[in-house]
Amino acid sequence: MTIACPSPDNDYQSAHALLILETYRRWFNEDLIAPCATAAETARRLFEADFAVLSHDDAPDPRFNYANRAGLALFEMDWAQLLATPSRASAEPIKQEEREQLLAKVSRQGYIDNYHGVRISRTGKRFSIANARVWNLLDPADQRYLGQAALLRAWQYLPGDGGPNNI
Repeated sequence: MTIACPSPDNDYQSAHALLILETYRRWFNEDLIAPCATAAETARRLFEADFAVLSHDDAPDPRFNYANRAGLALFEMDWAQLLATPSRASAEPIKQEEREQLLAKVSRQGYIDNYHGVRISRTGKRFSIANARVWNLLDPADQRYLGQAALLRAWQYLPGDGGPNNI
């Protein structure tokens, strides 16, 4: 099944957006964005937020299954490229062990709220992230693991890689 890019036609993928927001609230005891009158409006606000949110599925080699507009821009991907990308591709090959340790820690404790590291865009631009939050996505009905999500509020392109910084 192909997941369409969030838009008014699919209520901005509100089911998945609400899963991201509900599990964020569970782990961090705060709202990432204020709930709106409708699920579609809440999902639209997440998609259009000025911080990056991405998620990946629960496969053995997880693939991205969501990014808001800021996440797509930061990683220099369109929606089709995002869905075709294993989340491991967001870290340089030399940083894969560090990334695996991070994801294992998140799996064990449910979340991490102060991650710092270097990530890489689809075109090879390297950027540092600071105080990132990563958390498990759990099915609200049975608490089954569904993948992980990440919130990136602060990033800075490394020297020579260009791009907009927001630190």
